[in-house]
Amino acid sequence: MIRLLENPVLLEHGEFTDLIWALFHLEEELSARGALDQAPAADLRHLAQDVDRALRRLLVQRLEHLIHLRQDYPFLFSFEARTNPLRAGAKAEIPGQQ
Repeated sequence: MIRLLENPVLLEHGEFTDLIWALFHLEEELSARGALDQAPAADLRHLAQDVDRALRRLLVQRLEHLIHLRQDYPFLFSFEARTNPLRAGAKAEIPGQQ
């Protein structure tokens, strides 16, 4: 992921860069701690904010990617829509009549 941040093309995409930084920060915070079930409440609140920040940025990037696929690559969008990891029971098979 560090290599991504070195790419000047990606630096032009501020929201993507913010996502990478948010993920790096979360990973550092989690790596610096021991068992979370023994963490003080203040640490848990801080970590919850870090998770929220990373997830929000990740979801925005995912939605922007899906919009791009739907507009420019409908065949790729179809697959992504069917295999959406956020949808329970998602399958690659195309539903249809037999």
